[in-house]
Amino acid sequence: MSGGDADGRGPGGLLEAAERRAGRPGAGAYAFALCLVVVCAAGLAALLLRQPLLFPSLGPTVVLFSESPRQPASAPRNTLVGHVVAVSAGAACLALFGLQDHPPATQEGVTLARLVAAGLSVALTALVLKLLAAPHPPAGATTLLVSLGLLTSATELMSVVAGVVLVTALAVALNRALGVRQPLWR
Repeated sequence: MSGGDADGRGPGGLLEAAERRAGRPGAGAYAFALCLVVVCAAGLAALLLRQPLLFPSLGPTVVLFSESPRQPASAPRNTLVGHVVAVSAGAACLALFGLQDHPPATQEGVTLARLVAAGLSVALTALVLKLLAAPHPPAGATTLLVSLGLLTSATELMSVVAGVVLVTALAVALNRALGVRQPLWR
């Protein structure tokens, strides 16, 4: 089973039934549908609120929820903690290297300060998540969005966190409504 735990239990619900009935294509169809609904809902909220609630690192986060909902990296706690740590590490590195008011790396180019800020933000994120026992690899992309200057204002950073909360709530609610044994917190 693609979404099972080390205890050998499958994910349950519609995901397990789809996989049992149709194998990988069944599990793929479940992932397709969940990702489509959750990402489009976040996109609609972003459109209506005119805030960056939809950003690249949400993609792998939603894929984790849809493909392996019982794995530690998919736990709602790890998702929320991971992205909050990532935003904090990215913002701290921007401040540490005086890059808050610089254009993003896509415009300014990669400078030595930006390079060290980016490397340090990913390293800090990995360290803190390891210390907190909260693995969530997509957080590495979120910290780069911040430390590379793509999202930097307080409003944008809060929108990132709000987007994570939104997709986490939607994906977990849908999984649980469809009988998938995704933990509510863990």
